[in-house]
Amino acid sequence: MDIKDLKVLVKMVTETDITEFELESADEKIRIKRGVTSEVIHYQPPVAQAQFPPIHHPAPSAPGEVTPAPAAGAEKGQKVPSPIVGTFYRAPAPDAAPYVEVGQIVEKGQVLCIVEAMKLMNEIEAEFRCKIIKICKENAQPVEFGECLFTVEPL
Repeated sequence: MDIKDLKVLVKMVTETDITEFELESADEKIRIKRGVTSEVIHYQPPVAQAQFPPIHHPAPSAPGEVTPAPAAGAEKGQKVPSPIVGTFYRAPAPDAAPYVEVGQIVEKGQVLCIVEAMKLMNEIEAEFRCKIIKICKENAQPVEFGECLFTVEPL
């Protein structure tokens, strides 16, 4: 394909509502994209305002009385909620390795997953350096706004 044909294709794409055009033959492959193809969504958890809980002084326990320990099921760590409604994907492609695994330490700005909304792939990034404690969703599972995607431990 010569440069004149390529210019005609680019002009066609820019003058229409087409956002992506791909042409493939035995000899060559041409792909023209315009506009934003993926949107990076930065999520920052809301900053909690200082609230002082009421002071609670437990009654002294009698000698030999055992004080119950906190519940074992109580999960520690910080939740990473979905900023949008969509479909959760752990990897950039079905045959690719997942972005993160449990136990992995990720840096601020590193992609954790993708949430697809209306055919738009939104990369969800870590807002701070942390360790992945739990992956709360299965691959290709629908998610709601605010639903927990990961539980992380800030480092």
